[in-house]
Amino acid sequence: MRFPMKKTIVALALAAFGLSCGASAEAVNKAIPAPAVDTPAAEATGSQVAVLAGGCFWGLQGMFEHVKGVTKVVAGYSGGEKSTAHYEMVGTETTGHAESVEITFDPKQISYGQLLRLFFSVAHDPTELNRQGPDSGPSYRSEIFFASPSQERVARAYVEQLSKAKVFASPIVTKIEPLKGFYAAEDYHQDYLIHNPHQPYIVFNDLPKIDALKRVYPEWYRPTPVALTAMR
Repeated sequence: MRFPMKKTIVALALAAFGLSCGASAEAVNKAIPAPAVDTPAAEATGSQVAVLAGGCFWGLQGMFEHVKGVTKVVAGYSGGEKSTAHYEMVGTETTGHAESVEITFDPKQISYGQLLRLFFSVAHDPTELNRQGPDSGPSYRSEIFFASPSQERVARAYVEQLSKAKVFASPIVTKIEPLKGFYAAEDYHQDYLIHNPHQPYIVFNDLPKIDALKRVYPEWYRPTPVALTAMR
């Protein structure tokens, strides 16, 4: 989310009419099928990392910090060069970066495919092109940055599975590309949701993602988030 007042006004105006500025109701009000292709837990070793982009990183980080099996979530940028991985530069929409999260997880507790299931169903709306809610531009695009052939295989198979099943009324527009680099965002963005739970943008856009996780996938929800700032 950019700080200019205009977008804050948009969020508040929509909220006043009873509309959520986060993922669409279609995306958060129902469970979606589990991935038919996934990495077996028996083959997993050590911690793994998933990098996902789906709108403002405040909400993505806040939601995934409540997922069982996740051990750390960092807000940042991916898709562009290290030299342009700065908030104000990314906001120009010319860097190639997307606001992203780097999720460290225990694959024996939660699989990569299951993380994608949560990503597609409660974290964001995968049918919105270069936008999420009131935020627009390619830095808010939906994208999976795969870090291995296995992750690519699972991601592509899952998008094909959901598309063939017509799980969403509109086509999935999520991009799938190799991870070239992830760059942590500025400190003031980390755990922004935790530190600013009453900020209007958070209330109307991001807290509903956590509520949806708890409601739709209670088996994956944990009440206490794995706060990044608590690890420092």
